[in-house]
Amino acid sequence: MPVDRLSTVLEQNVAGLEEAGTAKGAESVVVGVRPAEGERGPRFLLEGEGDKEFLRMNSNSYLGMGLRPEVMEAEERATSQFGAGPGAVRFISGSYAAHVALERELAEFHGREAGMIFSSAYAAILSTIVPLVTADTVLISDELNHNCIINAMRLARPAGKAIYAHNDMGELEAALEEWKGRARRALVVTDGIFSMRGDHAPLDEVSALCAKHDDAYEENVVSVVDDSHGVGAFGRTGRGVEEHTGSTPVDVLVGTLGKAFGVNGGYVVANAATISFLRESSPMYIYSNPITVGEAEAARAALRILDSDEGVTLLERLRSLTRRFEEGLGRIGIETIPGEHPVVPLMIRDTARTHQLVRHLYDHGVLVTGLAYPVVPRGDEEIRAQVNADHTEADIDYVLGVLEAAAA
Repeated sequence: MPVDRLSTVLEQNVAGLEEAGTAKGAESVVVGVRPAEGERGPRFLLEGEGDKEFLRMNSNSYLGMGLRPEVMEAEERATSQFGAGPGAVRFISGSYAAHVALERELAEFHGREAGMIFSSAYAAILSTIVPLVTADTVLISDELNHNCIINAMRLARPAGKAIYAHNDMGELEAALEEWKGRARRALVVTDGIFSMRGDHAPLDEVSALCAKHDDAYEENVVSVVDDSHGVGAFGRTGRGVEEHTGSTPVDVLVGTLGKAFGVNGGYVVANAATISFLRESSPMYIYSNPITVGEAEAARAALRILDSDEGVTLLERLRSLTRRFEEGLGRIGIETIPGEHPVVPLMIRDTARTHQLVRHLYDHGVLVTGLAYPVVPRGDEEIRAQVNADHTEADIDYVLGVLEAAAA
């Protein structure tokens, strides 16, 4: 059956996004990877660009794990032994020893009783928040939380929702006060690292407020944190924003295997009762295949590296490279939001100028991400650069040189 009239409407929608400058546009397609050599880190070849090499400053692989031989070899060995895919969802026949071992090791790494893995962190947060919300629950959320949290709140059916200004602990406490006696359960939800800005939630203060008001809610004030950009990239040993802020453990922690671990998938760690409940109620866990056995073994290899002296060294290098980049931006006169996290936003604050600078960097072999409304608020247009531990000092200096030439 033709959908000619619908197709016309959809084409007009995309054209409108392009005209407004908010369309994501065509995706770059990687066709080759050249490993690090000498004073330069890995380089990437893109479809349509021939032999031109690109330095990737838009990767979430903060520790460079995805290109480490130990991680790739672990995936290859497991795939050779168990096959390319799990073949079924977990409760039918898709649970393998590697899945169970990875869940146990993630829980131990975070000091929790239990953990469970999902096909992605997006699936993990949706399938954690929605089952934990009842008709007697209030959802309280930071205004800059990630799209996955926003969509989880849209799908949930709570008694009410409260949005507090970014990292405003006064507004968070006011929301907890307002819903006393009106809700049996409160879910306080925040990102650990806010991925557009690289800043972090004050989890020590969030946890303290949850504990302060807990007795006023019959079914507790429950803290839920998505620290996908923090785990493996933040804190002295890579345990994320909890470690950096000295927070007590949050009640439910969501992480990803697809960023600092360099693999694929998401996970949740919490107490045993919560994980047992989520295994019985999380739709994207029950009805979706898990990550492959190869991916699980690759993630285990990455976790072993992270949870070692070598992991601490990698994190120290990542912080050093991030400082080098931020200090260079300061010398050039480019505004940023300083911090230790390797997401470094270049605050351009103009859509057209953002697109121009992204193109300038691309032309000089540097891949970054331009962010404009509605991804970020109007006036906060930025270029998000991401430092990785497999970059080199020479890589960082090259990017700064390209930016300095553009600024001049």
